[in-house]
Amino acid sequence: MQKSQVIIVLLAIGTSFILQGCMLLAVGAGAAGSVAYVRGDLEAVEAKKLDTVYDATKKALEQLELSISKDTKDAMSAEIIARDSQDKKITVKLAAATEDSTKLSIRFGVFGDETKSRMVYDQIKKNFE
Repeated sequence: MQKSQVIIVLLAIGTSFILQGCMLLAVGAGAAGSVAYVRGDLEAVEAKKLDTVYDATKKALEQLELSISKDTKDAMSAEIIARDSQDKKITVKLAAATEDSTKLSIRFGVFGDETKSRMVYDQIKKNFE
């Protein structure tokens, strides 16, 4: 009986150390940059105004030769839908997080494609320069 209690205590202590390490990694990742790929969407927060990110996004889609089929924008958000040469849908959603920052979400295709979403995101960031 005591042997099993010792094992349980050791497992609990080991688990707490492992979870602490994961938490430190998550905090470190957040500090380095705020880009994440979650459930098919590449999500990022840019320290740029909505209009700046919107203009950079439209330019990036054109540079990548993606055909824009829908383009809506107001003072708080924007959505741009484009299609590639294989008729895959690319959806870029922008939302003003604050007056000087914008939340960006990119989904490539129905289920998402991280590599292609990152290509679009990288092209958008190049247009900030």
